[in-house]
Amino acid sequence: MSSRLIGVGVGPGDPELVTVKGVHALRAADVVVVPVMDTGERGRAEATVLHYVPEEKVVRVVFALNERTDRARREAAWDAAGERVAGLLRDAGSVAFATIGDPNVYSTFTYLAQTIAELVPGTVVETVPGITAMQDLAARSGAVLTEGTEPLTLVPVTAGAAVLKEALAGPGTVVAYKFGRRSGEVAEALRETGRLQDAVWGSALGLPEESIRPAADLDGAPLPYLSTLIAPARRDGSRGGKL
Repeated sequence: MSSRLIGVGVGPGDPELVTVKGVHALRAADVVVVPVMDTGERGRAEATVLHYVPEEKVVRVVFALNERTDRARREAAWDAAGERVAGLLRDAGSVAFATIGDPNVYSTFTYLAQTIAELVPGTVVETVPGITAMQDLAARSGAVLTEGTEPLTLVPVTAGAAVLKEALAGPGTVVAYKFGRRSGEVAEALRETGRLQDAVWGSALGLPEESIRPAADLDGAPLPYLSTLIAPARRDGSRGGKL
C-alpha cells in the first residue's frame, strides 16, 4: 500500500475549533508530526494535538519556522525535516502533519509535501481543512468579513507595507497576517488609507493570553508575531447595500 501524508489544519489555537474530520485524521494516523522551532518550545499545533492523541504518538520535527533571511539555513532545515518525515512514512505508512490554521494557507505543510514527493515517490498527499485565524477573529470580535459583492484580500505583512497599503486602498475587507513585528507600519498604513476606525487585531486567539483590541490602540509596540488584523470594507450601514 502507498504511504499517506495528511496535512491536518488544527485551527488557530483553541482546541475546540479542530474539526471532527481533523480529529479523526489525527487519531487514524500511525504517527502525528508537529513542527517545532530549533529552540524546542512547544508550539500551538502540538498543544492542540495533545488534546486528542496520546503524547507517545506525537513526533516533534524541527523546522526553521522563524528563519526569514538565511535562505541556505532555511532550505537545509526543510531538507532535514523532509528526511525525518520520509523515514516515518517508510516505517509507519500513515503520517498526519498538524499545522495551525489551514494546511493550504501559508502553511509549512506545502513545502513538506513538495519535499516528500521527491523523497518518497508515490506517497498519497491529502489535506484536511482547518479554521483560520481570520475566521476566529471575526467570530470573536464581531467583524464581518464579507458582504454581497465585496472582495476579501489576505496579505502577509512579511511581504512589506507597500503590499498592505495597496490592498487597503481597494474596496473590500483586508486581512493581514504575521504583522506583530511591524505593527507601527500597519497602523500608519491604516491611517493613511482611512481604514483605522473599524479595524481590529487579535493574537493568541482562544488561549488564556488572548488579546483582541481595536486597531486604533496600536501604538507601534511589537506584538506577537502571529497577530491577525481585520480591516472591514467601507460600508454605509444599510442592509444588503453591497448586493
